[in-house]
Amino acid sequence: MSHQLHRRFSYVVFNILVFSLLVSTFFSNQLIADTLFEVKKENKQRLLTLDATLEAINKATLSSQTNGRIIKINFDTNDYVNQGEVLLEITNKEQGAQLAKQVKQNYYARKQIIMRLILLIHVINNCFLKVQFLKDNLMLAETSVKTSQQQIKAAEANLIQAKESLNYTIVRAPFSGVVTERHVEVGESVNLGQPLFSGMSLDKLRAVTEIPQRYIEALHKDPSFIITLTNGSQLFSDKITLFNYADQQSHAFKVRIELPENNLQLLPGMWVKTQFVTGTREKILIPNSAILINNELTAVYRQVQDNVVLTQIRLGNKSEGFTEVLAGLQDGDNIILDAYAKLQSLGTKQ
Repeated sequence: MSHQLHRRFSYVVFNILVFSLLVSTFFSNQLIADTLFEVKKENKQRLLTLDATLEAINKATLSSQTNGRIIKINFDTNDYVNQGEVLLEITNKEQGAQLAKQVKQNYYARKQIIMRLILLIHVINNCFLKVQFLKDNLMLAETSVKTSQQQIKAAEANLIQAKESLNYTIVRAPFSGVVTERHVEVGESVNLGQPLFSGMSLDKLRAVTEIPQRYIEALHKDPSFIITLTNGSQLFSDKITLFNYADQQSHAFKVRIELPENNLQLLPGMWVKTQFVTGTREKILIPNSAILINNELTAVYRQVQDNVVLTQIRLGNKSEGFTEVLAGLQDGDNIILDAYAKLQSLGTKQ
């Protein structure tokens, strides 16, 4: 008997607890649904938003610095190359022959000056007592030495040029990056100045956009940009290059915005949004939670005396949990802070 009484008592207590929890939740939701937010106009920065394209800062087309035939190509389009890696090789027979020729000429030039110095010493030994004759021979020897020195310098310059010409047969990557285009094939003969490879670095990027001329003065006052990526991430940069001339058709000025170092997967050619401050103006900002969106209807619950009225609004830009209201609300209006909680509350009452 006592056991059944205990079970009934436990059942009653459990129902009381469940009922209390439901009541508490209802009033809690009702409290959230009735929380108000006062609409106020605030002076906020006016931002101009422009589309921009990312491009590589370091990009180049490598050209042949010698004549020859392509004997080996190590990379192709879209390959990633590290700085200093060999892109291709050109035949070096002609360049090697030139190097051997210059080495031989340099050797003979040095040998010639040594022979002249030996002759000078011999003349001095034989003509020590003939002062005048000695002076004449010394002047002649000095002239001969100077001439030989000039020949050596010329031979050394030619030797350096021959070595460089030999080095030109091996084309290396000037920086780490991606090959964007290969202009030659294996076995193809190339001439001096002919394009070989085009590439760009992915390490340093910049955003490029155009500024209408009426905003140039504002940009000079505050030359800093907000770069917004497609995933919502934002970067900030004040390193810009503003062109000193406008486009003849659009009358807009090109600006390059250097991106700071980051860990984001950014690539040349991507579209981004750029913003900069053009002044200040009064704005109405409301929390995103106060906005009710149902199909094509965008509205808020606005308090009118003791009632709430569904009021349609027109929205502007979003920023950090708030959205600008362009039309539909006035300074001093009170709106429901959580629109969806209020909608659920009204549905429960019905």
